[in-house]
Amino acid sequence: MTTIKDPLGDLLRQARAHMDKAIESSRHEFSTIRSGKATTALLDLVRVKAYGQEMPLNQVASVAAPEPRLLTVTPWDKSLVQAIEKGIRESDPGLNPVTQAGLIRVPLPPLTEERRREFVKVVHKMAEECRVAIRHARHEAKEALKKIEHVSEDDTHRTDHDLQKLTDERIKHVDELVAAKEKEIMEV
Repeated sequence: MTTIKDPLGDLLRQARAHMDKAIESSRHEFSTIRSGKATTALLDLVRVKAYGQEMPLNQVASVAAPEPRLLTVTPWDKSLVQAIEKGIRESDPGLNPVTQAGLIRVPLPPLTEERRREFVKVVHKMAEECRVAIRHARHEAKEALKKIEHVSEDDTHRTDHDLQKLTDERIKHVDELVAAKEKEIMEV
């Protein structure tokens, strides 16, 4: 039995994978934006000067969210407490970590209306970058489609239509993620 190669199906699968990767990346970026409640993802972007280089916080400490308005950071090496505090302060000027017996507590102050609106703008900017990445994946797939030989015009049009449908679905999904995050941020 010989396997039949499906270049059009492969093209669509590859485009879908690129689009889904862009959405997943945006979803992760959205989780780093502060809303009303504590989540360990808020500190994902924190960099700490440790052992002569900058490292992600999660490589030098464990982060937990024991309460809705509190994060705790437990350094694996107690000598890094000051560096971790500094990294947290520099990542978000609104955060003021406090150390108690080797445990760093990061209380999350309530967000002002103005700060919430700023965060919503950041989310919209991130979402637009995701939409651009999705459109770019579509463009790359269309360029690849033009290079495929021995494909009927009908199949080419059908694939082009499927590609546009896939793009529209993914952009709609991004819009839904944005709406949910915006609602979460604006919730008092």
